[in-house]
Amino acid sequence: MRVDAQVLKGHLDVLLLATLADGPLHGYAIKEALREGSEGRFDLPTGTVYPALHRLERAGLIAGSWSVVDGRRRRSYQLTADGQRKLTGERANWREFAQAVTTMLEPNKWLTGT
Repeated sequence: MRVDAQVLKGHLDVLLLATLADGPLHGYAIKEALREGSEGRFDLPTGTVYPALHRLERAGLIAGSWSVVDGRRRRSYQLTADGQRKLTGERANWREFAQAVTTMLEPNKWLTGT
């Protein structure tokens, strides 16, 4: 099942931060990491990914730099210290949220307290 970009609204920024957690990547590699890491479910158009990267850069959560590879310019992005702190906090928030949703989705567990 492929996930529509609208469904990811509100989650895309943290997914992009998580994609950069292991080190810098250029824009297309970030897009591909999202697709591959989600087993094809997050196959987002560049028109969704690049504006989000620019928004994160303006917010100081990632930093971009230009390089030339095989005669072509490309922009790579990496987490800033603020971006790493944001990612750490968002991961904790997600775990708490996911646990609450899982609890609620279990049949009658939340009603009986068992």
